Amino acid sequence: MIQWRRHLHKNPELSFQEYDTALFIKKKFACLPNVHIETGVGWETAVIATISGGSGPTIAVRADIDALPIVEEATHNYQSEREGVMHACGHDAHTAIALAVATILSEASVQNQLPGTVKFIFQPAEEATNETGKTGAQYLVEAGVLSDVDCILALHVSPEHAVGEVLIHDGYSMANVDVFQVTIQGTGGHGAYPHLGTDPIWMLGPVLQAIHGIVARNISPLDAAVISIGELKGGSASNIIPSDVFLQGTLRSYSPHVREELITKLERAISVVETFGGNYDFTVNKGEPALYNNPEVNQAFRETVKQLFPEIKKYEIPFGLGGEDFSHMTNEVPGAMFFLGCSTQDGKKKELHTPIFDIDERCLPIGASIVAYTVLKFLEGVYDLPNKEHFIMSE
Repeated sequence: MIQWRRHLHKNPELSFQEYDTALFIKKKFACLPNVHIETGVGWETAVIATISGGSGPTIAVRADIDALPIVEEATHNYQSEREGVMHACGHDAHTAIALAVATILSEASVQNQLPGTVKFIFQPAEEATNETGKTGAQYLVEAGVLSDVDCILALHVSPEHAVGEVLIHDGYSMANVDVFQVTIQGTGGHGAYPHLGTDPIWMLGPVLQAIHGIVARNISPLDAAVISIGELKGGSASNIIPSDVFLQGTLRSYSPHVREELITKLERAISVVETFGGNYDFTVNKGEPALYNNPEVNQAFRETVKQLFPEIKKYEIPFGLGGEDFSHMTNEVPGAMFFLGCSTQDGKKKELHTPIFDIDERCLPIGASIVAYTVLKFLEGVYDLPNKEHFIMSE
């Protein structure tokens, strides 16, 4: 696993461009018995590997394979060899763990100890959308990769937690991710004669106050919600009042009703410009839905951790307001993701999506063991499968 992970780390590829990564995965599976490999399902860099031991349920294991447009600043000897591209979110570790799980279960199938089917989904483009606005998970779901799946499992490394710690959380655990754009329109004019026109920069003041008051005073403190403005543009010279001002930002939430409430109240806050003689354009681009972790699948993870690693510390807390396109898959079939502690021992914070991100590789066998054991116990009937026909994403 360490060798696989370091090879992938040295050779990262951006979303929708994971050609060498897909080839590496296929070569590793070519060495394993009883594996059926499909490529190009949903997207040309996707790899689907199926191991079947006969009649029984089908359990899927998902690993994302893309990297980020970040210049690595680490000093270890497996630093990225592709300028401006880095595995800064741990997808190299996720892929190595999934390959290890496949190796274990392939051996089990040879020994007639795999009473069912395991489908490994190596998914491109978790980190970004293409020109259609879709991530890799959406393409694979639309291609039907989950049509025969009873439940799906995944993990994500967590540099905020030590090796020997895991996060398992039922229900909504990562955020709805939406992006909004606003153009506030006035007439503009000469900076010396502001009374002759309408000033969108002046209007911006009450708009910003209203926006930042939405979460503080209009959303229940018990609901996870964030509105952040990340970009403001307006004006071209010191003596010209611009005719418009542009701003954009992100909306984060867990529950569907809060997602819609944020959008409604955001537009209401922006509409205050009409009181001052202005107009506005407002658009929202909806991204990933919130990640819903099925409680029955999570209970299997908990039992596995108890059986294999009773000393592991479990945190029953949400994973934060980041986005995760695995949510498209858990909206399709019951599934869950757990977070795996991976912080390094040097005491430095090497957070996700930073140029110095890294993991303590002792987490790799822990992650592989939890996933492999959980799959086996589902197939053996030790763990009850979640009800695929009636699973409900409740709040």
